[in-house]
Amino acid sequence: MSMIDSVFGVHEKALGMRNERMTVLARNIANAETPNFKARDFEFNDVLKRELGMGKLALTNEGHLSVGNANGNGSLTYEVPLNPSADGNTVEMSVQQAKFGRAAGEYQATLTILEGRISGIRKALRGE
Repeated sequence: MSMIDSVFGVHEKALGMRNERMTVLARNIANAETPNFKARDFEFNDVLKRELGMGKLALTNEGHLSVGNANGNGSLTYEVPLNPSADGNTVEMSVQQAKFGRAAGEYQATLTILEGRISGIRKALRGE
């Protein structure tokens, strides 16, 4: 493990994944009026565990298939709407906006943690 990995820890990967989740949620919001658009999302904690090697399933045979989506992570799922619309769109604007707001707050918190660690490194290098 390099020094950078030990300083940033899980937060480096978390920041990228939080950004990806906000992109997915923004795509849902942008397509709220598109007929037959299906809202998607992923469970952040499950993906983070898998990225850190804590939740991987081992293939015991070369003939086994790995399950994944277009991104290859197997985590992007379709959401089931609480109130289905007549045009087949599953985006519920209030739900998506609430999820996006929470995701933005979590992104900012992760960014603040990383900024604090970078500030600590700067102080150490200056000898403060």
